[in-house]
Amino acid sequence: MAYELYYWPTIQGRGEFIRLALEEAGADYRDIARLPERPGQGMPAMLACLDGDSTPQAAYAPPVLRDGDMLIGQTPNILFYLGRHLGLAPRAESGCLWLNQLQLTMADWLTEVHDTHHPLSMNQYYEEQKQAAMLRSADFRATRLPKFLSYFTQVLLSSRGQYLVGARLTYGDLSLFQMLAGLHYAFPQAMARLAPEYPALSDLHDAVAARPNIARYLKSKRRIPFNEEGIFRHYPELDG
Repeated sequence: MAYELYYWPTIQGRGEFIRLALEEAGADYRDIARLPERPGQGMPAMLACLDGDSTPQAAYAPPVLRDGDMLIGQTPNILFYLGRHLGLAPRAESGCLWLNQLQLTMADWLTEVHDTHHPLSMNQYYEEQKQAAMLRSADFRATRLPKFLSYFTQVLLSSRGQYLVGARLTYGDLSLFQMLAGLHYAFPQAMARLAPEYPALSDLHDAVAARPNIARYLKSKRRIPFNEEGIFRHYPELDG
């Protein structure tokens, strides 16, 4: 039975981390909200999996993954589950926990990216908090972004290999690729300035992009382009 992914149909967002893992593994999956609105698919089906009145253990928000009768929410939780099933995680428990820790750190990083353009409220438009966003973005570019880039460079170098954890690619490497791709889109000037200081990250990004399944996916219509509705948004005034 195919995996079913429930996520917003017009943005990459947090769902893209799940898509990358499924695509790399060549897994059979359906992106439910992007399908025509028929019974069990389309936006109504995605919203139903968030409805606690009709769905036991409903998720707070997408992404949600269905595997048979099981519904799993939260991006790191989904990837923790898929990692072993798709061969994208270490076999040892210690390695799985370390990989999960890195994924949770990326989730923190992703939240900080989001807050560069929505620092005050998710219920206000960007234009209503633009001045606060400019202040938040300046601090992000100057202090937070280099700190995260330095940390993941340290992890890569400590692993003494091409990947974050051990000698094989894991879902963490796919997620780090997505973080870097998104940052290059949202903050092209800042990343052009900073990226040369972190060549190990650039090497990982390029190695992931060149993997056959990922390369095909990135060129396909299944890969939703970055846009100003998602988490990674390019507002030139926030890029300094």
